Amino acid sequence: MACHHSARPEPERLKALTVELTSLSPYNRARSIRLKGSHRMDSNSTHYIVFGNEKGGTGKSTLAMHVVVCLQRLGYRVAVIDLDSRQKTVSRFLENRHKTIAKSGDPLPIAQFTTLPGSSRSSTAEQRAEEQQALQAAINSLSGPHDVIVIDCPGSHTHLSSLAHALADTLITPMNDSFIDMDLLGEVNPDTWKVDRLSHYAEMVWQSRKFRSASERPPMDWVVTRNRLANLHSQNTKRVDEVLTALQKRLFFRYVPGLSERVIYRELFPRGLTMMDIDLLSEFGRMQVSHVAARREVKQLVEAMKLPDPSD
Repeated sequence: MACHHSARPEPERLKALTVELTSLSPYNRARSIRLKGSHRMDSNSTHYIVFGNEKGGTGKSTLAMHVVVCLQRLGYRVAVIDLDSRQKTVSRFLENRHKTIAKSGDPLPIAQFTTLPGSSRSSTAEQRAEEQQALQAAINSLSGPHDVIVIDCPGSHTHLSSLAHALADTLITPMNDSFIDMDLLGEVNPDTWKVDRLSHYAEMVWQSRKFRSASERPPMDWVVTRNRLANLHSQNTKRVDEVLTALQKRLFFRYVPGLSERVIYRELFPRGLTMMDIDLLSEFGRMQVSHVAARREVKQLVEAMKLPDPSD
């Protein structure tokens, strides 16, 4: 793949990151997960799904929350690591969910979760060491009893986010239906509507894949999804679709639809609920057509992820 060399990390930085990653437990255990074909997860395997894009306002955490609950409804044992210690959107969602369950007694699935704060150490080396230890402790605690660990990254570049991307068996990158967000993947030529140069984020994902290959890890499955889709089609929507369709061959990601823009997502957040919970809550009564459509979008995304079957 042709990449712009100026955006790659310096060799010293990449070497240091490699040393840190190889000491994380997923790189020290034998792994037998394959992303293609129908099979069942080994009892000792954990599949890492990372939501990342280094950009806020794309509905990343909302998407993560719906995927978590959908996977639980499908029988997966799911845990969550929230790396966005400032916003803590996913953590707050799960806290709200605990309160709703305690108050209503509704039979809702709930995921075990932990929030990892950034280090406050004075030196960069100490910060990275402390953050790596915290991530390792979370992995040790959650990986054994869970089929899937979902990691929600902040909307900016951090050391923890870099570590998480290299751990990703499946990387989900949501983006808005806009050429502003297309900058997340590369610089678009306004005359040809082609990507002239890859972004820093795309380069970081490429480096993560390079490391996984050198470590004899299964290939990362990178899924880019257009999120918060408008109900009305436009010339801009058509062009974004065309650029992403062409770019997926260059960057080796799979381009799949995400969630449409719906007010109900924001209304459900204070109670820690998702569209996948509607049928379990008597107060909502009969589901509306828009509810059915929203649930179908989530299910289609999860199906497109092509995960191994959950363990017994």
